[in-house]
Amino acid sequence: MASVVAALGAGLLGRRVGGLLSGPWVASCNSVCSAFRRLSLDKSPFTPPKRPLNGYLHYVVEQQQILFKQNPDLKLVEKTKWIAQTWRQLTADQKKPYEVAANDGKLKYKVELAAFKAKLTPAQLASLKEERRQKLAKRKTMRQKRKLTMLGKPKRPRTAFNIFMAENFDDAKGATSQAKLKNLQDEWQRLSDTQKQMYTQLAEDDKIRYQNEIQSWEEQMIETGHEDVIRVKQKRRAQRSMRTKGKPTQTVLKTVPTTAKISKPDATSSTVWSMKKAEE
Repeated sequence: MASVVAALGAGLLGRRVGGLLSGPWVASCNSVCSAFRRLSLDKSPFTPPKRPLNGYLHYVVEQQQILFKQNPDLKLVEKTKWIAQTWRQLTADQKKPYEVAANDGKLKYKVELAAFKAKLTPAQLASLKEERRQKLAKRKTMRQKRKLTMLGKPKRPRTAFNIFMAENFDDAKGATSQAKLKNLQDEWQRLSDTQKQMYTQLAEDDKIRYQNEIQSWEEQMIETGHEDVIRVKQKRRAQRSMRTKGKPTQTVLKTVPTTAKISKPDATSSTVWSMKKAEE
């Protein structure tokens, strides 16, 4: 394993391979990248044992070693595609050694994990559990963002300052991005209300653009069976919009509430009072 990481080098490990692929190769590439991340060093004070690789990733590690020797100049993306394709062409018997290695890794991992947890204090166990929860939550959030991007969710409206910054960022003073942003913030504060009015109006127009686009997008998500990406309030609004689409508008007459107070009857007619309240 260590030789694979050494051969990859810092440059290869830093590449965002998943973003370079599309179609059937995306899942395979994400699995490979996940395997390489597992091989990286953990900086936490108490490091749990590494989770085992599945059968496919055992095959990936083996083939990577072969391809690095045979084709050292071959790009990582091309290697990943080739490995994924050859894996799908293997028979069940050919995949069996890798699945056996994966099962052995699972058993070893369970033993190591139990021994690791036995050495921890209750506070350390709680900290480890919280760290695990945060990692899963972060991973879920990233997956959700990628899914929304793939489904074409409209970009949120920009503020007046965002528009001002985008327009003037290239010409702003400063050697770094942080310095430019700081100078633009100071310049924005010095602008008068009249000078800001143009950017404020552009922001209002962008807000209207977003409201129109997000409503159409939500309706499309419901129609295509992707309701899980819409929040509850947004989902209800989109469903109401779809139900009322094409229906003639109706005038709704509002009743003026009376200010007269209804006095509660005495105890002898409490039954009648209860019945009236139930009807209301």
